Amino acid sequence: MEEEHEQELPQNVADLAQATVPSAIRGIRACKRCGILKTLDQFVDDGCENCPFLEMVDDPEKVNACTTAFYEGQTAVMDPRESWVAKWLRVDNYLPGCYAITVTGQFDKEIEEELENRGCRWRCRPSA
Repeated sequence: MEEEHEQELPQNVADLAQATVPSAIRGIRACKRCGILKTLDQFVDDGCENCPFLEMVDDPEKVNACTTAFYEGQTAVMDPRESWVAKWLRVDNYLPGCYAITVTGQFDKEIEEELENRGCRWRCRPSA
């Protein structure tokens, strides 16, 4: 018998298969840390693929604390490692998906401290 060899997908194709895009036009929110765009329900159901340590799955209160409806612009990033836009937005180490150009909002102090302890940067900026 011949062994079947599973063909391994290139990493960028495997990443693209994991990409999440907003499932609706209304009610889109941005993750305050990475800027990925999804609906409130998508964040509650799946959390943020780039920021699993924020533990948003099945926690609407945490989703409200870690996401915002206040963002400007959006772009679809298909290949973050090769995209100059992804590099410019500093999302080149994240998964493919739709990202906000700018994110406005602030984390609670506890979440900010946790991110600082992890050495994580975040994209949201306080409103002026």
